[in-house]
Amino acid sequence: MTAQRSIDLGELSERVRLFGEYDRNLSAIESSLGVAVHADGDRLLLAGDDAAVARAEDVVKRVLQAAVDGAHITPDDVALAASDTKVARAATVPTTLLRTHRGREVRPRTAGQRHLVRAIESSTLTFGIGPAGTGKTFLAVVMAVRALKSRSVSRIVLSRPAVEAGERLGFLPGDLREKFDPYMRPLFDALGELLDDTVVTKYMERGTLEVAPLAFMRGRTLADSFVILDEAQNATDDQLKMFLTRLGSGSTMVVTGDVTQIDLPSGQRSGLRAAASRLTDLDDVSVVELDETDVVRHPLVARIVAAYAGTLPGRA
Repeated sequence: MTAQRSIDLGELSERVRLFGEYDRNLSAIESSLGVAVHADGDRLLLAGDDAAVARAEDVVKRVLQAAVDGAHITPDDVALAASDTKVARAATVPTTLLRTHRGREVRPRTAGQRHLVRAIESSTLTFGIGPAGTGKTFLAVVMAVRALKSRSVSRIVLSRPAVEAGERLGFLPGDLREKFDPYMRPLFDALGELLDDTVVTKYMERGTLEVAPLAFMRGRTLADSFVILDEAQNATDDQLKMFLTRLGSGSTMVVTGDVTQIDLPSGQRSGLRAAASRLTDLDDVSVVELDETDVVRHPLVARIVAAYAGTLPGRA
C-alpha cells in the first residue's frame, strides 16, 4: 500500500546541512530506503510503501536533528542511519570528532568505525584490526589530535615497524630521518588532512608530536601521551610485547593493522593477532574488528578486499 508522510523542517535554518550539495543526501535517502523524496517549502515529503516510508521517516528525523544541531550531513551519514544493524538503527548521526583546518567535519562513517571510536574513547588500549581502506589509521590519528587539542594528553607519539614489501631501511638513501619518512607517510598524510603544515612542523619542533621507528621504543616509558602503532601486523610477538609495555600513566594507546598484509621476512611471524587474542579479556582493553563493509575509499576497494578474502559473490 502506498503511503505519504510529511516532515516539518521549520527548525532547520540552512537546508544544505540536511539536503547536501546538489541534494545528494536526498538522493541517498531515495536509493537506500526505496522511497521518493520531495522538498516542498518547509516540509520534506516522503512517498512509497508503508514499511519503507515509516523507516525513511525515522532515518530522516534522526539526521534532521543532527543537522539542526549544526552538523553537515553526508551520504555516509544517511547510509549509516539507514543501516539494518541494531547498533546503527538505535543511534543518531555520529558526533563530529574534529573539524579540519579547512573546516571539514570528521565523523565515523560506518558502524565499525563508530565502534572503533567508542572503544578508543573508553579504553586505555585499543586494537583496530581490518583491511585497507577502513579508516583505522586515520581515525586513530583523529582521536590523537582531538585528545591533544582537549589537553587530555600533552603529546602524540606515532610509530611503525620499518618493514615494507621489497625494501628495507638500509637500501634507502639519506640519514635515519630521511630513510624512515616513507614508512610514516600514511600517518603524515592523515595529519595533513587535519592540521595545517605549519602546525605539524611546530608540534614536531616542540616535541608535541614525535615520530619514531618501533625499534626505537625499547627502554622508554610513554606517559601523558596518545601513542599509535600503525601497521602492527609487521611487528613480531616480542616487538609487540615490548611496545605495549611502554605504556605510561595518563596515556592512551591504539594499535592498528591488517593481518592480510604481512610483510615480515620469511620465518618471522606477526604478533598482532596473538596479542589481540591474548589481551582481549583484560579490563580497559578493546579489540575492534573491521571488514570490507567499513571500507570508505572508492567503492571498488571494498570489492577488491572481499575478492581477496574470498567473500565476493561469484558472477552468474
